[in-house]
Amino acid sequence: MSGRTVAILESRSGAQLAELVRRRGWTPLLAPALAEVPDMDSGFIAGFVGGLETRPAVAAIFQTGVGTRALFEATDALGLTPKLLGLFAAMTVVVRGPKPAAVLRARGVRIDLSAAEPFTTMQVLAAMRDVPVEGARVVVQRYGATNEKLEEALHARRAEVVEVPTYRWALPADTAPLVALMDALAARTVDAVVFTSASQAYNLFGLADALGRRAALADGLNRSLVASVGPVCTAALAECGVTAALEASPPKMGPLVAALEAALAA
Repeated sequence: MSGRTVAILESRSGAQLAELVRRRGWTPLLAPALAEVPDMDSGFIAGFVGGLETRPAVAAIFQTGVGTRALFEATDALGLTPKLLGLFAAMTVVVRGPKPAAVLRARGVRIDLSAAEPFTTMQVLAAMRDVPVEGARVVVQRYGATNEKLEEALHARRAEVVEVPTYRWALPADTAPLVALMDALAARTVDAVVFTSASQAYNLFGLADALGRRAALADGLNRSLVASVGPVCTAALAECGVTAALEASPPKMGPLVAALEAALAA
């Protein structure tokens, strides 16, 4: 299996994933497809805290450590953190995984419900099944994009969702590595491509659209071994005309690399 070239679209953990690839004797091709852009508006945050005082929420859902930290940094700057902590104390606080939990604990926030592994939206909803949300407000800390599945499920239970944007995902300022990936796929020098989020697929194909290379990109990916981190990512790839050859189960980095190794060995 040595000498295989594995393309990686991950940004935040790209270096870590590249190291896992190198340990197996493969060559990583790093092509980050996402950039985290701050999406915090002080006016919105002030209005958000004031709105919760007027009409409290029954629950607050924290999805990422980065976003949770950004929210508190914004309220720190506004001098509103003590007030926000008091409001959270009266809510059911739900965390998607250990990273937002760590940030909340550092702020002295009580955590009532934690999603089970592998910390997906499905586990968040399962943890909240007994929380009475009908006709009530539910705060959702947004990450790079709106979690449509989560919000649809809450709306189906007749909850009013109050989304708090903290950062958004955009194309990196330097798209040259993504163009190099398209060139490598066209030249058939890439053995596998690893997608760790749906937004990576959407951003990659958005760039390809702008360059008039969408069909060629889809063909190149379908000629390689496409590895998806989970069902949401797999569905996004399918929307773009790409079939994932493998999907990690559970949807985490370790099982993804293990499945990739087995597939390349075969």
